[in-house]
This record gives sequence, C-alpha cells and structure tokens, in this order.
Amino acid sequence: MTDAFQPSRRRLLGALSAAALAAALPRPARAASDTLRIGYQKYGTLVLLKAQGTLEKRLAPLGIQVKWAEFPGGPQLLEALNVGSVDFGTTGETPPIFAQAAGADLQYVAYEPPAPKGEAIVVAKDSPLKSVKDLKGKRVALNKGSNVHYLLVKALEKAGLKYEDVQTVFLNPSDARAAFERGSVDAWVIWDPFLAAAEHQLGARQLADGVGLVSNHQFYLASRRYAEQNGKVVKLIVEELARLDTWARQNFKDVAGQLSSQIGLDVNIVRVAAERGTYDVRLLDAKVIAEQQRIADVFHQLKLIPKPLSVKDIVWSGQ
Repeated sequence: MTDAFQPSRRRLLGALSAAALAAALPRPARAASDTLRIGYQKYGTLVLLKAQGTLEKRLAPLGIQVKWAEFPGGPQLLEALNVGSVDFGTTGETPPIFAQAAGADLQYVAYEPPAPKGEAIVVAKDSPLKSVKDLKGKRVALNKGSNVHYLLVKALEKAGLKYEDVQTVFLNPSDARAAFERGSVDAWVIWDPFLAAAEHQLGARQLADGVGLVSNHQFYLASRRYAEQNGKVVKLIVEELARLDTWARQNFKDVAGQLSSQIGLDVNIVRVAAERGTYDVRLLDAKVIAEQQRIADVFHQLKLIPKPLSVKDIVWSGQ
C-alpha cells in the first residue's frame, strides 16, 4: 500500500479538523504581498504546477515567494482560505457553495472543463449492491461539502430515491477508505486519484460515475482580499495554469509520472486518473456560473446550506 494511505496518515487526517488544519499554517492579519500561499489537494493541476516550479520563476522578478500547503479535501482548503492561511487554491464544485454559505470571503477565479468520469459511487468488488437504487437504507461514505456530495444527490434523484433514503457517513478520503476496506460502510462516493486507487488496489466497482449527472468542474479560487490587492499575480497564476494545461493535454505519460512522484501513488493508477481529467483552464462564463447556481439552489432546497446564494456575486472580475 502506498504512503498516501498509510494508517498513521489516516489517523493524522482524522484527528485534524478543518480549523486545526488552518491553525497549523501561518495566519497573518492580512495577505502579504511578497508571499503567495497556495492550497492544493492530493491531485490536480496545482500539483503539477508545484512540481514544475514555473510559477516561482514567473514571480521571482516581482519579489514574490510561493508557499504550498496540502489539504485532504476542498472544504478544509477553503476553511484555511477563509481564515487567511492561504490565498489561492483549487476545489471541486460543491466546496465553494458550502464556503459561501458559511460566509467565506472568497472569489471564483477560473475553472477546468467537465470531468464527470473523475468521480464515482463505488462498492466493494463482492458487494451484493448492483445499482444506485440498491443504496436505499445503506451507509454511504463521503466528504461532506465536497464535489462528490452533489454527485450523490443527483445519482439518487435519477434512481428515484430521496437524499434521506441513504445514511450518509461524513469522512475525509483517508478515513473513508479505511471504513470502506473494513466494510463499515456499504458504498463510498469519491474522486480521483482516490477513486482510481480504490479500483486498482481494492477492486472497487462503480455503481455510477458523473456522466450524465454532474460536470465535476475543478475551480480555482482566491480570497477576495488577495484577488483585489494582487490582481496581477492572479493573472500570472492563470497564465501559468493555461501553459501547463496545454502541455498536459499532449503529455499524459509525463503528467502521470510527475503526479506519481508528488503524491506517492503508483504511476499506473495516476495515469488512469489523469486520463479522466481535463486540462483547459478558463475564466468563468455565464454557463458555468449558472451551473454553480443550480448546485447552490439544490443544497438550499435540501436544507444542507442555511440560505439562498448568488454565485455571480463572488466571481472575480479579472481585473
């Protein structure tokens, strides 16, 4: 088993709350213009950007250093962004909805195109469950407020089930995998590369992925204060992401190799995940904003967030 899923790491991630993760990082009163603090997760384009070091080279002439901090999921990353521990980061579709509802002062900066195959509802290889409809009354593990939260909602809806028809068990990816291996939960809703690892290492079987249900966009976000005070830096980040995406689309083998070395997963697992991803960063348009608004409306209707939201109000102007 790879280092990414060692028991000690599971215990560490399970013990740290989002607040503790944020507190473990520097917490200045205001964003420092000479330091860009980027939050990233176990996977994604920001991991490649970190590996290649090109952003540091672009920012060095401006006297700006880059500091990187890893998080187990989008909700934890955005909590750190909200309290001022990071300035910029990436998450899936749902974490920004929950963060905005909680009063986080953030802005959407850019997004990657849909990658619906990059998340799925999985069961053990010998599970008697054959379809999403079979999840009624079952225990389903997921990271609350993560991108897969919306996948579960839409998959249940398509199967004619209500959200309340399943028993949700909210766990971060490492703890969820442990529960899945023990058989403490009946199903797991998870994203790549954890998804690819579960399929390869455990023989996990998909009941449904996001195709026809969700877009599974990856979003880049910044704190409002940082974006307003450092618009030039934000533009440079987007430019570097665009350059990297162009390279990635033509070099899946190298993408897998670099990600594998960074995150400690077998290169064959990472290659599967990489090929289910998308690489073409863009600023948000009306269509994507409308999709995010629909997600926000659904979670409000389910009473999972306490108030209606206006997504367009927190989209970076690009200035």
